[in-house]
This record gives sequence, structure tokens and C-alpha cells, in this order.
Amino acid sequence: MAYQSLPENSARPLRIAVIGTGWIGAFHARTVAQHLPDAQLHVVADPAPGRAAELAAELGCTNYTEDIADVFADETVDAVVIGAPSSFHAGLIAQAAAAGKHIFCEKPAAHALSDLDTALKAVEDSGVLLQIGFNRRFSRDFAAVAEQVYSGAIGTPQLLRSLTRDPEVAGGLPNAAKIRSHVIFTETLIHDFDTLNWLNPGAEVVEVHVMADALVAPEHRDSGLLDTAVVSLRYSNGAIAVAEANFSASYGYDVRGEVFGSKGMVQAGNPVQLAAASFDSAGAHAPTERLNIKLFAQAYREQLSIFARKIRGLRDGSADAALEVPTGADARAALRVALAALESSETGLPVKLESATRLAVNA
Repeated sequence: MAYQSLPENSARPLRIAVIGTGWIGAFHARTVAQHLPDAQLHVVADPAPGRAAELAAELGCTNYTEDIADVFADETVDAVVIGAPSSFHAGLIAQAAAAGKHIFCEKPAAHALSDLDTALKAVEDSGVLLQIGFNRRFSRDFAAVAEQVYSGAIGTPQLLRSLTRDPEVAGGLPNAAKIRSHVIFTETLIHDFDTLNWLNPGAEVVEVHVMADALVAPEHRDSGLLDTAVVSLRYSNGAIAVAEANFSASYGYDVRGEVFGSKGMVQAGNPVQLAAASFDSAGAHAPTERLNIKLFAQAYREQLSIFARKIRGLRDGSADAALEVPTGADARAALRVALAALESSETGLPVKLESATRLAVNA
């Protein structure tokens, strides 16, 4: 299928294609079009009838298509942003790499290590950049925590914590009956696993133990829904970490992180947004966000800005080429933990990660 064109827009140096027009794909498309002055939203792609055309029209993009193959066949596309459903991520990474496109992919990069390994081999063979959408690394508060950890200011990490609590949804969880046990680990806690790995440099998870249940929507427990989880992690350097998630924070979107070390402690995240606060006879009140793309708007945009800068740096040999971004190896490390967590939730037993490719239940 050939591109269908809307009225021409001004050309930009870096031509980016966005694949997927759901809430995250649309947010990334708007970021490219409205917040990256040295990049151009070149094409919007989505197989759902009318979706790509609608978003392209909104953003003044010159091209749209319902055939993803058009993106990979277009030699003028420099990079792709993958915001499609996660079950398609690994395949799209492999196709983009084979076509020589630089790649930004939302998490998780895959649902199986074998699929991810195939995709990463394609990236390695092509030599393109692959950046994974672990946006917390670009949030100013989490980045400040990392700076303290990596500088040695808090000493050796001993205890780490990361949590994600999604806002309460009026009327209950959307499509709760369709949610399966892996979602809380592969779609939600995958962020926390990457954060903990990032904040404990040089170490890898060697053991995972999970307690999880359906506490938000217990009526869906029998269908496999898990909406509440606490994951205990032991690292190769002896550090112990806890990751927790819940799908019903009545007070708003809540993401936090903490590292306790031999010389001190550092924290990131606060559900209260202190841009405004009110005080009355009922007490003190402060606003909270209900959407992650609002709580982390700066981080979501910054990660794509860094993606574009790194691509240009790779081209012209500038210092930007050395910018650190979440890689395929980071995606694999987080997925490895997520799959171990899923196994532990099913068996009730700790899972030892004896190697990067094999899981063994600690009986």
C-alpha cells in the first residue's frame, strides 16, 4: 500500500515515522511534531482504518499509511518510534533494524526472551541505534537519584525500592476480564525492574520472589487477573530490593524510588504535585496527576529529544553520540526479571536466575 498524502509540511532534518496511534503512540507523535524542532514527523502508521489519517491530519504530517511495510520500504525515513501494542514490539524491532532504521521502542521490547534475542540480533547485525522507552531514567528526580548513586555519595546500595500505583479508575478496571497475570509484571513493573537495575550499577538480579493477588477486582481472580503485587529481588552484590504495584490508587498516579546505601539514602518521586495547593476548613489539599503522560510529560519528551540527538551524533561524530540511553540489553535484563516474577507468582516459590537465559525454581 502506498502512502496517502496530506498537504505538505515543512521539511525537518531528521525524518521520524511513528508506528501505532494509541495513547502512547499518539503522545510520541505529538512530541515529535510539536517539541522536537530539529526533527520531522514524516509518517504516521497504523493498520486500524482511519487512525493514522486522523492523527496525521491533526499534526500536519505529510504522510500516513495503514501498511506498516511502507515505513520500512521508505528510504527517506531515518528512524521509527514504535508505539504499537507490545505483542508486536519484537517483530517490529527486527523489521526496522533490517531496513536500517534507528529505533525507539516502547516497553516491553518483547514478551519472551527468545523473541527479544532474535530482535536484538537483527539490531546488532544492522548497527542501528535501539533505545527502549524506560522514561523514568529521564525524569529529573530519578536522574538526580542516579547521579548520587553513581557518584558514590550514598556508598554501596544495600536496600532499594521502586513502586508504581496506577490511579483508581471510575467504574473499575477497564477490560478487567481481558487482563492476564503477566500484565502487572511485563507492562507495569517492567519500569520498576529497569529502575532498580539502573540504580544498582554493576549488579544483576539473582533471585525473585513474588506475592500477588487480585485485590482491586477480586471478581476477576479466577480469570487470571493480578492487580496487586510485591516483588522481592536479591542482587549479585547482595543488595535486596522491593518492587510493588497496584492498579487502584484513589489519590492519583504514584511512582517513587529509593536507594539506601552504606553512606546515606536518596529518594525520587512524590504523588503530590506542588505547583498549587489549597488550605480550608477541611484541611490542606494538593493536586495529583491521574495520567502517567502528565506526571512524566517532561521525561517522555526528553527521552525522544535524546534519541534524536544521539542519532545526529552518530552521524556527525559529535559528543551526542555518547549520550547514554536504555538499550536492548537493559530491556532484556528487565524482561528477565519480569518473567521470573511471573513464574514465582504461579508457583509461590522463589525463582533463581542462574544465567541470563535460564530460570530455575528454588525448591
